[in-house]
Amino acid sequence: MSVLWLVVLTGILVFLQALLFSRFDFRRLHYERHFSVPAAHEGQRVELIESIRNEKLLPVPWLRAESRIPKELGFDKAATDAMHEVSGGMYHRSLFFLAPMCAITRHHAITLLRRGVYSAGSVALTAGDLFALVHREKQLELDCGIVVYPALLPDDALPDPAHRWLGEAVVKRWIMPDPFLVNGIRDYRPGDPMRDVHWKASARTGELRVKQRDYTSDPKALVILNVQVSPHQWSDVPPQDEERMEQAIRIAASLCQRALKSGMSAGFATNACFQGRQGKGEYIYVPTAAGSSQGDKLMDTMARMALHRELTFPTFLGEIKNVEGEDILIISFYEDDETRAAVNVLRQQGNNVSVYRMERGVRV
Repeated sequence: MSVLWLVVLTGILVFLQALLFSRFDFRRLHYERHFSVPAAHEGQRVELIESIRNEKLLPVPWLRAESRIPKELGFDKAATDAMHEVSGGMYHRSLFFLAPMCAITRHHAITLLRRGVYSAGSVALTAGDLFALVHREKQLELDCGIVVYPALLPDDALPDPAHRWLGEAVVKRWIMPDPFLVNGIRDYRPGDPMRDVHWKASARTGELRVKQRDYTSDPKALVILNVQVSPHQWSDVPPQDEERMEQAIRIAASLCQRALKSGMSAGFATNACFQGRQGKGEYIYVPTAAGSSQGDKLMDTMARMALHRELTFPTFLGEIKNVEGEDILIISFYEDDETRAAVNVLRQQGNNVSVYRMERGVRV
């Protein structure tokens, strides 16, 4: 009989502890997670930081935190153990044992594999008793995200035409007059273009007078990306061309950052749209400006752009009507008659326009 009573008593105790833990598991229990930085570039390593606090006198025998992590965020597999597991490169699981009035913080190393905006804030918590007879679940939606900027390429990885364009844009603004800055009027000299003739002054004096051009102290570099890989592309970039388009974005990002560091103003435009805005007819255009805040704005814009053609490229170029006196580099996978005509309109507006043609099907 004593054995029977022992079994009955054990069963009652097991039941009571299951009832107790199931009722108080999530009481005064706080789970948080965040990335070590809000934004970083492709290829950089950051940390996903998990912290959990048990602010009650009752322990938590076990608690499991599970979430689906975008595959573009690569966990360090060498750091996984019995308390931390990543399966399929997408499912993250952490196991905790919490004593009374206890706090645990874990740091998980992550490599940013691809440009974009990613969230890791959806977490499912599961807690149970000592013998795992019962368990409770709780779903959390946390503010845990990171913006992944395009990687910045070293000088030797930039294509020669793009590298040369930037160098010429930096230098020539100091040795050539700006067609949109006038600091006076002077007598006509042989060789002066007729477009510089100041007709009112000439009529007033009876002699040809021309506009005296000044030199700009604020050179402007605008990088335009054509997100179409062919004139017939209807919407999204084909999967086989996605990585090549990503390389084009990296080139654009690198040129903009180098222009800003050289004291120039820099801007970015594309016939793509932001993620989640497909089909609304909205294209991306960041006007040229200088300063570190402009660099952050450009990187954030490129991180959030979708590989989706919102407007045909000639139509998009026709929409940019206020661009004047800028050095423009167009990065495109093709050229056709409509595009050339639109580019000529930009040149007629006083812009210096160069075109760098990417090639399809070439491994990056």
